[in-house]
Amino acid sequence: MAWLLAQFISTFLAGTLFFNVLSYSYRAPKHTFIKEATFAPPILTYDYIVIGGGTCGCPLAATLSLLVLERGGSPYTNPEQINIHNFVNSLADTSPSSFSQQFISTDGVLNSRARVLGGGSVLNAGFYSRASYSYIRDSAVRDGLPEAGVLPYNGFAFDHLYGTKVGGTIFDKEGYRHTAADLLEYADPKKISVYLHATVQKILFKYNKKKGRPQQHISSKVKNEIIVSAGAIGSPQLLMPSGIGPANHLKEHGIQVVLDQPLVGQGMADNPMNILVVPSPLPVEVSLVETVGVTKCGSFIETVSGLSFGHSWADRLRGIFDCVKPGQHSIRSFSITRLIFLDVRIRGPQQWVSDHSPRFTPEAMEIFADTIRSLANPILKGGVMLEKILGPKSTGHLELLTTNPNDNPSVTFNYFKDPEDLRMYVESMKTIIDVINSKAFSRFRYHNMPIQALIDMMLLLPH
Repeated sequence: MAWLLAQFISTFLAGTLFFNVLSYSYRAPKHTFIKEATFAPPILTYDYIVIGGGTCGCPLAATLSLLVLERGGSPYTNPEQINIHNFVNSLADTSPSSFSQQFISTDGVLNSRARVLGGGSVLNAGFYSRASYSYIRDSAVRDGLPEAGVLPYNGFAFDHLYGTKVGGTIFDKEGYRHTAADLLEYADPKKISVYLHATVQKILFKYNKKKGRPQQHISSKVKNEIIVSAGAIGSPQLLMPSGIGPANHLKEHGIQVVLDQPLVGQGMADNPMNILVVPSPLPVEVSLVETVGVTKCGSFIETVSGLSFGHSWADRLRGIFDCVKPGQHSIRSFSITRLIFLDVRIRGPQQWVSDHSPRFTPEAMEIFADTIRSLANPILKGGVMLEKILGPKSTGHLELLTTNPNDNPSVTFNYFKDPEDLRMYVESMKTIIDVINSKAFSRFRYHNMPIQALIDMMLLLPH
């Protein structure tokens, strides 16, 4: 998942998890097989070793006899951290024990990677289909998407269908998140061990001269395996120090080459988001991606509302008022390149150049100020509309900066390098504008704050 509005909403919807809610009353499980790595004996032998207890590792652990090594902690130690009201706060947490490890790609985009049992399902806004109709709260978007041409309306649909569809959420009615780690409830406690804060330095290989290829060195059994499920970033970051990757790059870091595989670290792709914050004159409930528009141009239109922010956001947002002074209806500086790029494509380069300093009416300025104040308060008075695309086609690469597994590697995503990605984003932003201008959405927006003012407002938010 990408950060268009860096430090405002963190990695948002980095992926979608289709996952049935296990319980409507949250009870943190007490698994005897989940322990801190400091309690592990010096020598262990298992049929399977899974590196990474995320959305892939946890389902495997529930079905096999194995050892799971997770570099992060447990989502059950502090249930409030995975409550829907702390969705943004969990993503923005930069403490050493946080579930989210932030990094900045070489593209200059702030991003996040999970470090917790359950992986991305602990952080994203994963949803599943076939929710009851009475549970759907973002009815303005549900009705506004078809009105904007995102047709047909598919109601409750499990399949991937073009048009507007309604889904549920992995948050229960009390707001507690149910993650992939909940699947460990079905594991055989006699056949599984899960160690937390277990950082794997590298995989040790022994070279099998008879077959001419490296073999995982875990035991003498033929079918034993090491399963690397450390995520799109963590997996190549682990393989390279283990000696698997581009030979020249490994030698630069003094790593003995086990297998020269130039494709390790290639094809890195991130799904960037473009978002609009829409202030609302009416109170809104907390809602995370319950209605999705799937457009025929290959994009997804999603919404959230009523997000909760920590008190630290007040300090982060206070600097905005230095940019906007009373009676001064223009923005002094901004640098969110992708929004400007979209603005150029939607309005045309000549119009943008002639009006490159966004302007607000006095009424819109007051609404804008009220919105900024609401962002610094516990609950956002409004919602967020965002777009993502299928793919994307633009890809980059990953390289090691150090051999320390706790350090972030260098990641390049090459956002919008492929012009088709940009074309789809421009088309999707037009759809978002049509939804905001729809009759169904009219009650939840200020009519004296036009769409262009919303785009201009985004340029002022912290990044």
